[in-house]
Amino acid sequence: MDVIELWSGRHACLLQSALRLTNEQFAARLGIAVRTVAAWHSDPAVVPRKEMQQLLDTVHEKAPPAARQRFALLVSGERGSPTPGPAGAQALRVAIAVVVRDSEVLLVCRRDDDATGLSWQFPAGVIKPGARAETATVRETLDETGVHCAVRQHLGNRLHPVTGVLCEYFLCEYLAGQATNSDAVENIDVMWVPRNAVTRFIPVDTIFPPVLAVLEEQT
Repeated sequence: MDVIELWSGRHACLLQSALRLTNEQFAARLGIAVRTVAAWHSDPAVVPRKEMQQLLDTVHEKAPPAARQRFALLVSGERGSPTPGPAGAQALRVAIAVVVRDSEVLLVCRRDDDATGLSWQFPAGVIKPGARAETATVRETLDETGVHCAVRQHLGNRLHPVTGVLCEYFLCEYLAGQATNSDAVENIDVMWVPRNAVTRFIPVDTIFPPVLAVLEEQT
């Protein structure tokens, strides 16, 4: 099988395995966020949007012959025998930034093929091996939204109930910058919303309880 008519998260993960790339390396090859690759591992049945389909087509077409052969073998042999993802895929850690500015909190709107079942979320980014979670929080917030922030408090961690990814939550203070959508490939919009209106954007049962508590304290 040398052509994929419609890429799924499963096929994307098989291509990643055939190329022998980590989540970070595969995301860099495609020019997308690592969280999207992680989402494909979490929901193999998801169908990426048109632009992502084209990116996967291009990476597949440019893959070395040996990698294309491995991919074809993986696809043909996957029936009834799921192929495990790259080593470390289950150890993915994500930093979540709850950035407050007066009576508002910063949210980003993900594109709907993010496979998490979520749309509006707090800014987030992958914590690379060996990196400090606080550093990732500040960096990813700036990269996604153009907003400079400082970590004020670690709110705790959990396995996210939807994605299954290990999340580290941080309360952050706004420092400077205009909120803009700086990651148009992954996000649709960026917006400051009233703290007491967060549950209108994010389902309350998916919000980490300490996050709800801290937002209520400061409303």
